Amino acid sequence: MATPTQPNKLSIFPLLSLLCFISIFFLLSLSKRASLSSPTTNTHRHSSSTFFPSKPHAPPPLTCDLSSSGSWIYEPNPRSARYDGSCKEIFKGWNCLRSNKTNALEISKWRWKPKDCHLPSFDPLQFLESHRDTNIGFVGDSLNRNMFVSLFCMLKTVSTDLKKWRPAGADRGFTFLRYNLTIAYHRTNLLARYGRWSANNGNGGGELEALGFKEGYRVDVDVPESSWAKAPSFHDILIFNTGHWWWAPSKFDPLKSPMLFFEGGRPILPPLPPADGLDRVLSNMVNFVEKTKRPGGILFFRTQSPRHFEGGDWNQGGTCQRLQPLVPREAEEMFSVRNNGTNVEVRLVNQHLYNSLENRSGFHVLDITPMSEYRADAHPATSGGKNHDDCMHWCLPGLTDTWNDLFVATLGRIKGL
Repeated sequence: MATPTQPNKLSIFPLLSLLCFISIFFLLSLSKRASLSSPTTNTHRHSSSTFFPSKPHAPPPLTCDLSSSGSWIYEPNPRSARYDGSCKEIFKGWNCLRSNKTNALEISKWRWKPKDCHLPSFDPLQFLESHRDTNIGFVGDSLNRNMFVSLFCMLKTVSTDLKKWRPAGADRGFTFLRYNLTIAYHRTNLLARYGRWSANNGNGGGELEALGFKEGYRVDVDVPESSWAKAPSFHDILIFNTGHWWWAPSKFDPLKSPMLFFEGGRPILPPLPPADGLDRVLSNMVNFVEKTKRPGGILFFRTQSPRHFEGGDWNQGGTCQRLQPLVPREAEEMFSVRNNGTNVEVRLVNQHLYNSLENRSGFHVLDITPMSEYRADAHPATSGGKNHDDCMHWCLPGLTDTWNDLFVATLGRIKGL
């Protein structure tokens, strides 16, 4: 009885084995598919909650406006800071982390988002690699130094082999030796040469004295200040600014120490108001730079950086104690030329700048004004070490890091990088 049933049991066994093998293979394939998809899912969750995505963004489209239209987006969990308060080039009054400003850590958690695209945070190492054997100069007042220090601190996080020197009359400068990349800051308040003047020292004194002028500041509208006169022939890339000192009655008092403009060594008569003098200086300095720049040199003019004094100017008890950016309505109210408020010079200066650069193909405008008008929260304020709130300069790390993102992105468009 047992013998006839053995063949049937043996014939079923291979079929069962085949079914088991197929089942195991199917389960393994599902497991493998799940393990391949999980990193993508985790990466997506991670990037949605961080300042910088895990993968770099592609360069923004050439048609996208990076600066004049956009908003600040708060990112509560940013990636570790680009640099910190230990960067020694940071001026003490701007080091809001070291001075324990209330919102110092929050300032860098706001990301500028252009309306129709993304402004990437530039990669310092990639910048050094792609700009070997390059000289970059910042020419202007202390706000351009603010921007220069920001760029230096970000680059120094990836390359510390430095030479400190003062190229072409610069106030300060550094060469990143491994890449032969030099960045320098040339201090100049008006771009043009200026200095104290009195009726007793000649130089047109008789003509001006006859008009009632005894002393003031002589401004030579056609002569660049010596601190930067050699910069165009030395640097491959230049970023200019001027503006704050042109609306500084505490320095150039219209009655006690007015600006007195000279051209060709002689006083300009009748005397010009500061706004007209600014136009003359801009026209002459732009001409000078275009004639003396290096072959292939790239020229930028940065627009005016806004101040955020509320309740009066710096010497009238004005403050800037806000902890968050302004909303559009608040910014318009503060800076509208029509309202003629304390901080109106930002848009007035820009009007003169754009008029002077009209039809000037040699210069690129780096428009930092719209994004900066919102950032009333990003100044040193009472942490600036002055006897009044500093509502003009910017905390570092801070807003000028975003200016440099805009600079690098715009430079990349120009060079096709």
